[in-house]
Amino acid sequence: MEAILRLEEVSKRYGGVHALERASFACAPGHIHALLGENGAGKSTLIKVMAGVVQPDEGRIVLEGSERRFLHPQEAVAAGIACIFQELSLMPDLSVADNICITNPPRRRGLIDRRAQRRIAEAALARAGAEGIHPLAPVASLSLSRRQMVEIAKALAREPKILILDEATSALTAADVERVFALLHRLRDEGLAIVYISHRMHEVAALADDCSVFRNGRHVATFAAGTRSNAETVAMMIGRDIEHAYPPKPAPLPASDARTPAIEVRDLSWNGQLHDIALTVRRGEIVGLGGLDGQGQRELFLALFGVLRGVSGEVRVEGEPVAVRSPREAKHAGIGIALVPEDRKTDGLMLPMSVRDNLSFAALDRFSRGGVVVASAEAAAVAEIVRRLSIKAPELGDAAGTLSGGNQQKVVIAKWLLNAPRIVLLNDPTRGIDVGTKQEIHVLLRRLADDGAAVLLYSTDYAELIGCCDRVAVFLDGRIVRWLAGDDLNEHALVATALDVAAEATH
Repeated sequence: MEAILRLEEVSKRYGGVHALERASFACAPGHIHALLGENGAGKSTLIKVMAGVVQPDEGRIVLEGSERRFLHPQEAVAAGIACIFQELSLMPDLSVADNICITNPPRRRGLIDRRAQRRIAEAALARAGAEGIHPLAPVASLSLSRRQMVEIAKALAREPKILILDEATSALTAADVERVFALLHRLRDEGLAIVYISHRMHEVAALADDCSVFRNGRHVATFAAGTRSNAETVAMMIGRDIEHAYPPKPAPLPASDARTPAIEVRDLSWNGQLHDIALTVRRGEIVGLGGLDGQGQRELFLALFGVLRGVSGEVRVEGEPVAVRSPREAKHAGIGIALVPEDRKTDGLMLPMSVRDNLSFAALDRFSRGGVVVASAEAAAVAEIVRRLSIKAPELGDAAGTLSGGNQQKVVIAKWLLNAPRIVLLNDPTRGIDVGTKQEIHVLLRRLADDGAAVLLYSTDYAELIGCCDRVAVFLDGRIVRWLAGDDLNEHALVATALDVAAEATH
């Protein structure tokens, strides 16, 4: 079938860095085309060129047979190209309807026609399979998963011919993912050309008709989905074979192990969202939190890190009761808790500040004498953690926002490691990052545990929980409903328990 959009020999440079180098790409109507590659491979720059966010230094954009040059995103939208970026573009203080219609609100007598705007928003939400979201609700009141569905509805309201999605399911619940998959299949059957970026290979297998692999800003290969194995595809993405997806686990700790847990939680409850949580994590263990998104895992992390008020129950660190009333107390050496948050962009990093400042900020007390930062001590510690985590940054003085997603996530993790925490809480730390960086983080987590840290990991990726964790506590409605370990720690058990069908699944 003739391509509706072609990018030919496109290059884009930022200083001495080639984000794209003579890269070509084409997508056809009625096809879902997966765009694959590590973070930093050029995928995001490629779709920004398509969407008019950046202009290429060289090359051609051909849309429906005519060469085009988009100087502004609105020109691409007018031409029928809608893009849903990984970082949401919604304005939290406005309503859902305001956000959906923000670029072209319906007007009556010179004023915004609120009734017409609501009808447009309701239709867009229904088309996206998100009828349960009220069009007048403020976006700030919605969960991250619900906001992502609003972003999809906003794109569909523009009636695009080409729909580009960058990690569109990374923040969604399992139920919403199913809705989005059904929606994309329906849009494909209606004749839309869909460009889909995902680091989740099972999503690519379920959705894609065609795949294109990029590496280091260059196009590597395009092939029909299903004609290459995952191992072959990943090898093309990273330029090397992957021998082990996850580092080996140590032998299980015996039930009679008498060591004092690094952290013990007893009967912890909060605000009707957490109910009688009881768990222990020993030094050297990686304990997972499973279950569907939004079942209380995030709230448990916030409770342990001193963010929530009104938490009941008991927390013990190294056998001693502790009352953690703030993140400052949590990270204090006497407790030693670190939290890698869900959203690195808003909660984990100060994007305009330098990589160096982001790395050292949480550990400034360690580098200070009499309230003054000792620059040499700070520089030495930062240089060592950059080396240890293989953080790729042209200059440590560059803004953190200029790094690829995987390297930004490494910075979020690294800044807490400078505090030498005893207990590490990680909230979906590999969401939206490339396969190679995921592997590095998996190895890092096991190394942290081997060095004596207690690691508590929440992940929406069941394979990650199975591959990384020694034990997994499955959450449902704010409760731990099942512990899984050994042979019981498998995808069937995780999914069945998360969906509350474990009893049926065993018969």
